[in-house]
Amino acid sequence: MTENIINHFIAGKYCAGDHQRFGEVFDPANGRPQAKVPLDSSTEVEQAVAAARAAFPAWAGTTALNRARVLFRFKQIMDERREIMARVITAEHGKTLEDASGEITRGIEVVEFACGIPELLKGGFSQDVGRGVDCHDLRQPLGVVAGITPFNFPAMVPMWMYPVAIACGNTFILKPSEKDPGASLLAAEWLREAGLPDGVFNVVQGDREAVDALLQHPLVAAISFVGSTPVARHIYSAGCAAGKRVQALGGAKNHMVVLPDADINGAADALMGSAYGSAGERCMAISLAVAVGTTGDALVDALRTRIAGLRVGPGTDPTVQMGPLVTAEHRKRVRDYIDIGVSEGATLVCDGRELVVPDHAAGFYLGPTLFDNVQASMRIYQEEIFGPVLGVVRVPDFAAAIELVNAHPFGNGVAIFTRDGGNARTFSHAVHAGMVGVNVPIPVPMAFHSFGGWKASLFGDHHIHGPEGVRFYTRLKTITTRWPGDKQLKSEFVMPVLK
Repeated sequence: MTENIINHFIAGKYCAGDHQRFGEVFDPANGRPQAKVPLDSSTEVEQAVAAARAAFPAWAGTTALNRARVLFRFKQIMDERREIMARVITAEHGKTLEDASGEITRGIEVVEFACGIPELLKGGFSQDVGRGVDCHDLRQPLGVVAGITPFNFPAMVPMWMYPVAIACGNTFILKPSEKDPGASLLAAEWLREAGLPDGVFNVVQGDREAVDALLQHPLVAAISFVGSTPVARHIYSAGCAAGKRVQALGGAKNHMVVLPDADINGAADALMGSAYGSAGERCMAISLAVAVGTTGDALVDALRTRIAGLRVGPGTDPTVQMGPLVTAEHRKRVRDYIDIGVSEGATLVCDGRELVVPDHAAGFYLGPTLFDNVQASMRIYQEEIFGPVLGVVRVPDFAAAIELVNAHPFGNGVAIFTRDGGNARTFSHAVHAGMVGVNVPIPVPMAFHSFGGWKASLFGDHHIHGPEGVRFYTRLKTITTRWPGDKQLKSEFVMPVLK
């Protein structure tokens, strides 16, 4: 059997490279490796930057309308072939096909937003700011920009970046996760088919060596990153030190506050999907339920009943609700956190460590796990687990719930379930998080808004996609104009004041 090597995509074609180090891409459902991906790729980063730099002047000089037309064709291809990409995602990541298709839909929404770039790039104009003097502003592309993306959304998160970046006139280098790079290569092929010129979008495989090469390269003007907080902090500090514009989205520990007046069954249903969907491998997953007042017992009972009926198995099975974790190493990390929670004294209500999926014993499965009586001092409360582990924290009242959420070092997303509009409004204004859901468990903004957290969940001044994405991938230029005609301009030795 011929060994399957996943290659780079540079200047409109696949590039094999000359590599010494490789990682493996697994099928998480059965635990078997299916391909190798190159890791030592600093040479390919140099090639990709050169290709992107060469393509930039012509692409930046292409009208915004014609750039949008390429994206319209790309969107049509994505709509027609979403099942192909969904199957690639499920084969490499393990999430269900339905979940993979939903991820693709949310990515396409960003393409739809970027198709409006002629309107989004319109500047402002002021006539006669002084006598015979006009002033206008415009937004111009940065140049070569790069995205470094995580394994959990191999289609959607890159699409939070590159559609907006290339619509604004930049050229783009994507370094996808080495765990599931297939969706990025499909996107590269389909963008080229849609008419994107060679070199405008490039994919470089790799690990930290490729990341550091992008961070250090003087021709890379901006870096977008989504991943864990320790890596986000490194990306931000190294990128800024190198003079780059950086947006680095880090980790999360998202709370869902359940007030006594909430519909407990509705809240439990919401928690099931938000905590265990995609095996908890989402930066917007709810990993902490905050039971206020007397809600704790009823909420835990409702969750216990639902967990018993949750169907776990390969993502290609249409009856399955939760698939495997992405790798054996990640499954071990999540299992270790369950062990830690037990040792810390949390009450283990449902234990997913011993789950065995029939005919898939070698797959990277871990069952849904539920802890009760989690305390704020515990590691399973403080640290991001990124797996199917939900903790219930009990607090006496509404004020204590807000205080608890605001004290946490992460501030990505948060939700509240209540029938009281006043409490919902107070919570939305007082809570320290970038995205808030009211009776919405996963408040991911639509593409025409922007995504991002607060505190240790975001490093940088800009959220991602939407209007913030346009601002991030462009820089403002303001032009003041005077046509003196036959009048002789005089020397001015004081601060000019327009009259």
